[in-house]
Amino acid sequence: MAKAIWNGKVVAESEATQTVEGNIYFPETSVNRDYLRPSSTTSTCPWKGQARYFSLMVDGQENQDAAWYYPDPKPAARNIKGHMAFWRGVEIEK
Repeated sequence: MAKAIWNGKVVAESEATQTVEGNIYFPETSVNRDYLRPSSTTSTCPWKGQARYFSLMVDGQENQDAAWYYPDPKPAARNIKGHMAFWRGVEIEK
């Protein structure tokens, strides 16, 4: 069971994760959406496609752009469609 924890709260938890380039991607259904805030940030990966971001808001503290996902990944990354990854201080426990 993998967990994503930030500011003392579990923001995602799943046994059905995907690992790509050392990042653990959680199924979107395993993410606690109460902690997500929309972000206008995007980035592009040559082989995964365009990523979109969410900020985390936990107990009044914000972690800007701490979660990302690929809404329409390229074919080589289709295994992460419907998944979300975390960084910027989010602890991943396995």
